[in-house]
Amino acid sequence: MKKTVLAIVAILVVFVAISGCGYNGLVKLDEDVKAKWNQVETQYQRRADLIPNLVNTVKGAAKFEQSTLTQVTEARAKATQVTIDPDKLTPENIEKYQAAQGQISQALGRLLMVTENYPELKATEQFRDVSAELAGTENRIGVARKDFNESVQVYNTKVRSFPNNITAGLFGFSQKAGFKAEAGSEKAPKVEF
Repeated sequence: MKKTVLAIVAILVVFVAISGCGYNGLVKLDEDVKAKWNQVETQYQRRADLIPNLVNTVKGAAKFEQSTLTQVTEARAKATQVTIDPDKLTPENIEKYQAAQGQISQALGRLLMVTENYPELKATEQFRDVSAELAGTENRIGVARKDFNESVQVYNTKVRSFPNNITAGLFGFSQKAGFKAEAGSEKAPKVEF
């Protein structure tokens, strides 16, 4: 009986020692994923903050297609309402967030296409400045999403690897979702001259 109890205690001690190391590593990686997610949100917020400047610049410089401006403003409003708790980075939540941000991207794309018809607008310094800021922000969003996906990959690898998968299961660490390409992006756009 004593040998059985000692064996169980020894197994528990070894298990706790192994789990303790894995636990701390999982916590560190989980916090890294959350920090990277915050950077993604920060860059999307930067874009959302630039949109009113772009819309006002366009309004002031041209008699513009009002429906396009309305679409941009509405997409921005909807997208800023969609937030995700970093502890709930599920595929479904990431999809909802990505869909809302995709609506902004589409609306901005239409807005910038229509501005091509207004050479005097493109010539204004304010429009060029806001456009450059927006283009820089889109690049920052791409980098933030890439960094986030890399962080999720490292975290998910650790969560799924033995013996960390045991520790993860015991302490509620589950896999997180990353960004995926938007539907239809696998098809190259057709360019005709």
